[in-house]
Amino acid sequence: MVLLNSKETQAELGWTSYPSNGWEEISGVDEKYKPIRTYQVCNVMEPALQNNWLQTGWVARRGGQRIFVELQFTLRDCNSIPGVAGTCKETFNLLYVESDKDLGRVTREERYTKIDTIAADESFTQGDLGERKMKLNTEVREIGHLNRKGFHLAFQDVGACVALVAVRVYYKRCLATVQNLAVFSDTVAEAAFATLVEVRGACVNNSEVDTDSPPRMHCSAEGEWLVPIGKCSCSAGYEEGHSSCEGVTAEKVVGDSSASHSCRVGCTSFGWWTTLDTRRKLWRVGKPRQHCSS
Repeated sequence: MVLLNSKETQAELGWTSYPSNGWEEISGVDEKYKPIRTYQVCNVMEPALQNNWLQTGWVARRGGQRIFVELQFTLRDCNSIPGVAGTCKETFNLLYVESDKDLGRVTREERYTKIDTIAADESFTQGDLGERKMKLNTEVREIGHLNRKGFHLAFQDVGACVALVAVRVYYKRCLATVQNLAVFSDTVAEAAFATLVEVRGACVNNSEVDTDSPPRMHCSAEGEWLVPIGKCSCSAGYEEGHSSCEGVTAEKVVGDSSASHSCRVGCTSFGWWTTLDTRRKLWRVGKPRQHCSS
């Protein structure tokens, strides 16, 4: 379940930055040349220590407790910047703050919880700029266990030359499915390394639970259904179709013969004969018109 994807909007993101000469929102294009909105900061020539904050809008967690944050960014190699100050950094900090409503602005620093210091696997140089190479880094971090209605993410720059290309926030869930004639509803995946979450299934219409082995499945931390146990069975007068129980009619499609004759097969409890019309591929219940013929 995606809670935030900055690439999905071409309008201004309108995130809050502090101070005003820190993070700046600009228009750009992604690796597929699709227009996107990004944030960047590059005050590496300043001799003073940097402390620039960027806070996203409020993100409702929508039932998610274990949240994933995927960042795509570029970062400049300090050694490739002529005359750079000794305070130049090649990292930035990722933080969050829980709340039940939109805080509206960057709040006090002590309220934030640090998730991690983010570093680039590949930093770009002046030569990369000349060749228009985008060395895009992707990092994923996890937040949990959340309890409030939502949260803000924050990015703290302490002297890097960095551009946030995309921010995607999501949680994992096992999607609703039907297994062994039982419906299993959407289930939020729990915390990492937790035991599998057991989920009981509800029998589809016109079916009954097997009392000796009711339907169950397990939702893994990665959002996958595992270990199906038990089942439901179609009620009397119904037969299993495609993930459902369908009513049995007096006529049922059988075989694939193109022959044109009927065969008397047997007597029912009502004294009627069952016949097979192989031309029309139907079972019929009634008085046969003729005995078996070739």
